[in-house]
Amino acid sequence: MKKITTEEIEILLSTKNYQGLRDIFELYPEIDIAEAINNIEDTANIITIFRVVKSDHTAELFNYLDQDHQEALIKTMSDKEIGTLIDNSSNDDIVDFLEDMPANLVKRVLNNSSKEDRTVINRLLNYKEDTAGSIMTNEYLEFINTTNIKDTIDQIREKGKDAETIYTVFVKDNKRNFLGTVDLDDLIFAKPTQTLEEIMNKDFVTVDVNTDQEQVAELVRRYDLNAIAVLNDDKRLIGIITVDDIVDVIQEEANEDMSLQAGVSPLDDSYKNTGVWQMAKKCFPWLILLLVIDVFSSMVLSGFQSQIAKVAVLSAFIPTIMDTGGNAGSQTSSVMVRSIALNEFDKKDYLKVLWKEIRIGAIVASVTCIVAFVWFLIEMYLNLVVYPGNVSGLSALDIFEARCGISLLVSSTLFLTIMLAKLVGCVLPLFAKAIHKDPALMSGPLITSIVDVSSLLIYFGIFELISVVFHVTFE
Repeated sequence: MKKITTEEIEILLSTKNYQGLRDIFELYPEIDIAEAINNIEDTANIITIFRVVKSDHTAELFNYLDQDHQEALIKTMSDKEIGTLIDNSSNDDIVDFLEDMPANLVKRVLNNSSKEDRTVINRLLNYKEDTAGSIMTNEYLEFINTTNIKDTIDQIREKGKDAETIYTVFVKDNKRNFLGTVDLDDLIFAKPTQTLEEIMNKDFVTVDVNTDQEQVAELVRRYDLNAIAVLNDDKRLIGIITVDDIVDVIQEEANEDMSLQAGVSPLDDSYKNTGVWQMAKKCFPWLILLLVIDVFSSMVLSGFQSQIAKVAVLSAFIPTIMDTGGNAGSQTSSVMVRSIALNEFDKKDYLKVLWKEIRIGAIVASVTCIVAFVWFLIEMYLNLVVYPGNVSGLSALDIFEARCGISLLVSSTLFLTIMLAKLVGCVLPLFAKAIHKDPALMSGPLITSIVDVSSLLIYFGIFELISVVFHVTFE
């Protein structure tokens, strides 16, 4: 599908083709129009669009504009225009853009909202961030359980346009206790004289206002819901979360996990709208933490300088060992973070998961160890890796033993490093989940740095052991 361009909109504005501006809203989705408008710097031009296009279109458009444009529009709009914008926007969308606005603009929006809307918005703003309460809307259809099907459908026709969804309606009793849900298809095929109580789903799924938004998303995905009810402490319905909000949550959580696993703090806005200094600040904490951890690698290398000086080939294998360990740890941590995000297991399964990863690690490490031993031996015979030390006076058998010793050293180190990396990659995300932190915090770079230090200690520890066992000396 062809998208509307910034140039096309600017031409319509410059020629004052207001009918053309109205027409594009019938031809293109609001999100595509918003992407084009985000490249227009002159707020006076953008406000023109809001004044000549129907308010139901512009309310939707406003939600897709970037924060700078939203703030500029609120500053430019009259009180009446702000009131119209609020009246045509859902409360959860209003809360989304108010959360990042300066206090003076938030106050102006609230002052131009109806008393009822202001009460709801204030309540939503006070819910803890990233919880069900912070993303729910109160614009839903609810009916008393004794309402018959005919009356229900009539009321949907009357009130449905103002609701977030008409595909699921919610049922309560006279005391406002939540009883169940009814899907639109069940309503259509039911007899007009039947009551909602007769056809409603009684095995419904609900969430509490303080439920984490990621858990809400998982429930919607698991049970294939169009909308999910949000209950207060008294188990009464106070809002709903629709699948379009869940899609936003999934995208937000995925972006956050990807950022954390890459060792970068999550962005608060899009890459395009995040300044250079803000981007740099997102990188500082992780880089400094990893730098501190990596200092220990330098300390280990410094402590074994004499061994490296005698056996120069030791240094040739260090990158291989560290990279392999880091890769193994990252593989496991990625699988763990994904499985935890999809709720594929819970706390009671942690020991089973750990035992499974130990067995996987043993198989992977064993195969890698065997391949590495043979390959490193071939490398030294083909002089891809130079034989270490002074070989003059050594017999062919002595040289063979030394080469076998080095191959055994490196392959054994790889075995233990992979086992350790798999263990660390498994345990750290599980630990983060157990203490109610995002498992993605245990990112690939963090695990890699931890494994790097450990692998060097293993490497040089085994070297000392093999030197004694094989009685190898290097002049």
